[in-house]
Amino acid sequence: MAKTETLTGNVQIRLLSSYDADLLSTAYELNKEHLAPWEPARSADFFTAAGQAAVIAAKLDLYTAGSEIPWVLLDEGRIIGAVTLTGIVRGPFLSAHIGYWVEGASNGRGIASAAVAFAVETAKRDLGLHRLQAATLKHNLASKKALKRSGFEQIGYAPAYLKIAGRWQDHVLYQRLLY
Repeated sequence: MAKTETLTGNVQIRLLSSYDADLLSTAYELNKEHLAPWEPARSADFFTAAGQAAVIAAKLDLYTAGSEIPWVLLDEGRIIGAVTLTGIVRGPFLSAHIGYWVEGASNGRGIASAAVAFAVETAKRDLGLHRLQAATLKHNLASKKALKRSGFEQIGYAPAYLKIAGRWQDHVLYQRLLY
């Protein structure tokens, strides 16, 4: 099992594991309605342990290739969210995207802010990245607050950027320069 670190309060963070399919499918199933407005439309299979096993396998392949770092957030052994660095690019760009979610019942506890701060520190200290980018729906005020608390600055606006909740939606773009 991957090393677990305390993030904030009782919440811990660790790398996603191939053993997380049941826990992750439970978390997604419990938060299906909460996450639906903020994520792509999901098939019924996505919410099953088998569906999550396939997602996890793909993410761990990307982790092995060095282009993604997927973490899960845990509270008393339950997965309550995730934070992921994706699209890690080396060379002169030294950049990645950051994405995250926290279960509805744990919103307002500073967990997303702590997870973003953890990922920022890891990107700087362990990966030597220069920049992180994030995109959030223009009406996702909680996500904007989490990014701003971690030093992200708005850098643009992207019309019809991602297909979220079944339709192409506008996003606000943020970046954090790490050095």
